[in-house]
Amino acid sequence: MSLPPSEIPQGAIRFNTDSQKLEFYAQGEWWNMVTDTPNLGVGADTGAGARGIFAGGQQAPTIHGDIEYINIASTGNSVDFGADLTTARRRGSAFSSNTRGVFNGGNTPVASSVQDYITISSTGTCTAWGDTLNNTGSCDNAAFSNSTRGITKAGYTSPGATGTMDYVTIASAGNTVNFGNLIDNGDAPGAASNSVRGLFGGCFTSPTTGNNVITFVTIATTGNAVDFGDLTQARHSPACVSSKIRAVWAAGGNNVPTWYNIIDYVNISTLGNAVNFGDIIGNMSTGSGVSNCIRGVFAGGYTPANSNVIQYINIPTEGDAVDFGDLTVRSGGKGMSCSNAHGGL
Repeated sequence: MSLPPSEIPQGAIRFNTDSQKLEFYAQGEWWNMVTDTPNLGVGADTGAGARGIFAGGQQAPTIHGDIEYINIASTGNSVDFGADLTTARRRGSAFSSNTRGVFNGGNTPVASSVQDYITISSTGTCTAWGDTLNNTGSCDNAAFSNSTRGITKAGYTSPGATGTMDYVTIASAGNTVNFGNLIDNGDAPGAASNSVRGLFGGCFTSPTTGNNVITFVTIATTGNAVDFGDLTQARHSPACVSSKIRAVWAAGGNNVPTWYNIIDYVNISTLGNAVNFGDIIGNMSTGSGVSNCIRGVFAGGYTPANSNVIQYINIPTEGDAVDFGDLTVRSGGKGMSCSNAHGGL
């Protein structure tokens, strides 16, 4: 006989006979436990570790299609993936499963509807998805996923921003399907998820100004976004990471050329305003983020120069970011990023 939720102790563990997975109880919900780690060591640590991917961006004045990777559990410089995006671009979005990373849209410098993907555990191949985004030409996108479905929010499509969302089934290379709409149109938000909810926070609401709105959707359904709360600071183009419990936004800009070094977070399963987490190393906008649920890593961005800095935080605790290493290619202009161990998996 199952205990009612009010009597289940925090941290309780069970084996779910339906999903055949171990689960733990936290904040009123059962969460899947990660019981293995892919052997993807690289850089300073050649042992097992989850892999973070950074793709595209701008090394002014050139828009590039380089793909790089790191072992999130270690520290050190990024390593070339061995293949480039099928189309060099910046200001796109990415989502991922345990095996596949998908890159969506961007700017070439013309807004693009291209999608392509990699197998995260391998190196050397980036393949066209076989379909394009529903929005013909979209940049300053944002995206999140669980292990099955990836959702990307369209960004800027001339003559203005859009609030539409598309989704795909990551294991296939099928057509993109309309998901719903955001509360407000806007571009360049920070996006993160656990396996149930996906969150967008902050975005452009004018050519220079960002807002502080956080909205969410339930990934397994379709429909319009719902209000969640507010960031501690109105801004656009933050970098974002997540665990199964927390979503974390770092830096971002407002009233160009103002950039911030703030980090704030929310508990994904609740509603409410973000809380201060700490600071990143220096002010930054348009950075990229990846995580392994314990460690969140931020890379690149504008400072306002193009940056190659990689830095990290421990998501379960609060505190300032610490140096991780350097990107091999400086990446301003919002590169695309994903991992095979983020909070949605």
